[in-house]
Amino acid sequence: MNIEPLRHKLALYLDLIRWNRPAGWLLLLWPSLSALWVAAGGWPGWHLLAVFVLGTILMRSAGCCVNDVADREFDRHVKRTAQRPVTAGKVSVKEALALGSVLALAAFGLVLTTNLVTVAWSFAALAIAIAYPYAKRLVSMPQAVLGVAFSFGIPMAFAAVQSQVPPLAWVLLAGNLFWVLAYDTEYAMVDRDDDLKIGMKTSAITLGRRDVPAIMLFYAIYLLIWAAALLDAGLPAIFLIAIGLAAAQAVWHWTMIRGRSRDGCFRAFRLNHWLGFTVFAGMVLGFALKPLV
Repeated sequence: MNIEPLRHKLALYLDLIRWNRPAGWLLLLWPSLSALWVAAGGWPGWHLLAVFVLGTILMRSAGCCVNDVADREFDRHVKRTAQRPVTAGKVSVKEALALGSVLALAAFGLVLTTNLVTVAWSFAALAIAIAYPYAKRLVSMPQAVLGVAFSFGIPMAFAAVQSQVPPLAWVLLAGNLFWVLAYDTEYAMVDRDDDLKIGMKTSAITLGRRDVPAIMLFYAIYLLIWAAALLDAGLPAIFLIAIGLAAAQAVWHWTMIRGRSRDGCFRAFRLNHWLGFTVFAGMVLGFALKPLV
């Protein structure tokens, strides 16, 4: 039996879901896990950890399938995306949607192991994820829609732990939305010239020459909201040190994007998951050390 065609098809599917580019799902993962630790007041247990790690990877992969189908006519005019499997005709629309459906159903199966509140919120998360690709036709800053989609793991984490979504979850979501605005505007700056030609709406186009200062403001708002929101959690100084280290990374990103080069902006975007990891690590250490202070 010749398995080469199957191997080739698998390689295309892995390329479709960006398997070799984990930065995308890491950007989703760190705020979700941070919320999980806050909701649980520390270690959330292996079950919920597995649900949110695997669910994040599956839903991000499903989102790539939907996004590439929705954007296939636009992507062929953008140098960075012209060779994506759906755009290049290597994977059909039906195949991509079928793969996305299977991945989303697998993620839903994980959600079913939690509670009814989390299951209910998962439908809202799915609706926002599906809406985002089409927001780029209508909204001048579609990155705000992506910010909600990429932050929805936060209320779901609280729902999974506490069977409710308290005000703190929405405050953290609002803060995280600004982080998404920061890094996805960096991402949009990479394609700005191509997007202008094809009429795509992005925050990089809307902000114009105010893009770099706006990104730095977004980073600042994100970190300030999270630091202020978690003051009542009584975390030790290690958490604020982590916030400071994340702020230092934001300044480093400024050095990469201030010239507005494609390579600099793309590098800054790809390194953002380390900023999110820094905040998460500070959270984990803070709760671990909290009984000792």
